[in-house]
Amino acid sequence: MPINFGTDGWRAVISDTFTFHNLRLVTQAIADAVASGSWTNGNTPENVDPHKMVVGFDTRFLSDRYAQDVARVLAGNGFTVHLSQSDAPTPAISYAVRNLNAVAGVMITASHNAPRYNGVKIKSSYGGSSLPEQCRQVEVYLNDNEAQARGPNLMDFEQAIKNKQIIRFNPIPAYNDHLRKLIDFDVIANNPPRVVIDSMYGAGRGVIRGILQGTGCEALEIRGEMNPGFGGVHPEPIMRYLGSLAGAISTGLGSFGLATDGDADRIGAMDERCNFVDPHKIMALTLRYLVEKRGLKHGSVVRTVSTTRMIDRLARRYGLVLHETPVGFNYIADYMLKEDVLIGGEESGGIAFTGHIPEGDGVLMGLMIIEMVAAYGVSLYDLVQDLLKEVGPAFYERTDLRLRHPVSKSAMTAKLVNDAPAAIGGGSIVQVASMDGVKYIMSDDSWLLIRPSGTEPVLRVYAEGRSPEMVRALLGFGEQVAASVS
Repeated sequence: MPINFGTDGWRAVISDTFTFHNLRLVTQAIADAVASGSWTNGNTPENVDPHKMVVGFDTRFLSDRYAQDVARVLAGNGFTVHLSQSDAPTPAISYAVRNLNAVAGVMITASHNAPRYNGVKIKSSYGGSSLPEQCRQVEVYLNDNEAQARGPNLMDFEQAIKNKQIIRFNPIPAYNDHLRKLIDFDVIANNPPRVVIDSMYGAGRGVIRGILQGTGCEALEIRGEMNPGFGGVHPEPIMRYLGSLAGAISTGLGSFGLATDGDADRIGAMDERCNFVDPHKIMALTLRYLVEKRGLKHGSVVRTVSTTRMIDRLARRYGLVLHETPVGFNYIADYMLKEDVLIGGEESGGIAFTGHIPEGDGVLMGLMIIEMVAAYGVSLYDLVQDLLKEVGPAFYERTDLRLRHPVSKSAMTAKLVNDAPAAIGGGSIVQVASMDGVKYIMSDDSWLLIRPSGTEPVLRVYAEGRSPEMVRALLGFGEQVAASVS
């Protein structure tokens, strides 16, 4: 089976395609690409050490052993490798790459995917995901090495430790120091809330609770022990997987809840009534807070095509430039590297704001929610209700619809543009966009996004409406489109 890098690295099923053998081949290709001289670019900080790399891992089955093998191959190729001494959040490893002036980093994780998966994320020197062209370089070296039957260089682990070619380190203290510059812990200490933190057995375990020590904030962590099977659920912070968090809140263990995914680069939240507070609302609340409470009135706002237009309405109110990107945090990171971005985020929960590395960060955003609740002195439920009163109601749903057979992504996109209806659910369509899939935008800011998959017979359908009825009508149109594929 070919090894291909997607928008955020390589993921595959453990013991099927994700094996020690294949991982060593991939790592050799990464080492070759980084050493090629064309890896660094205009985004590379000046003081980067071209011979230094960082390796981290999450809590998945064998992640620690996979990370050791990655370190052995990199050391065998002449790199000095800083290897995390225990599982750590992806954003902590990304920050370590930047903080240690490393040329690149490798994170062993399959993020929010099912427990049977593992994966590789490649990080660049600026502390964010590698650019698509860098991932393509890795694929080129992978294919070339295979064609030439060239195996990986591999160094004995203990010998590499003894030679200081592999250095075990703890990425959390420096990461926490960075977070303390972005979060106002005095505000939290002045009005410390009670919060339940659901780490979903992922690499965020202990991190939020640890940095809150000394603030007076009562933080109860659930699902924080090591469990590579993630309790049988996807470690994804969406409502269907947060029954444990709802149970903890409903029994009075906290006044609201936070949840981070398998590698803690995504955030979800829950108010005291056990309503899920999705990333759309979290991003909108944060934008409003940064402008109105912190007085940050400069910089642009970046969101993916599948993210709420509440952001657009707030950006207009504050006179901020708004950029819409295709799906994937790497597109947001592109803007964070080239201009002053106040906040950037995507519907899946990857969000970051000014001062941070170009990386979605569930730990940072969880702390920001705590700061907002403390600063406003009201419940998370009231905060959300106040936001919706200001910017208008926003109901959101997403579904993946199976097709009877694969379809051409370009042909389906062209058909959806050419056959765009004048109205859906009684609302008129005022704009048809085709940046990433096809998006129908209504006169009242409701919208429907249909993204045909390029790899499987699936239509990804996203809808936001001013009423639940409009959302149902929009999703219903998506179902008609799927049914029409014969």
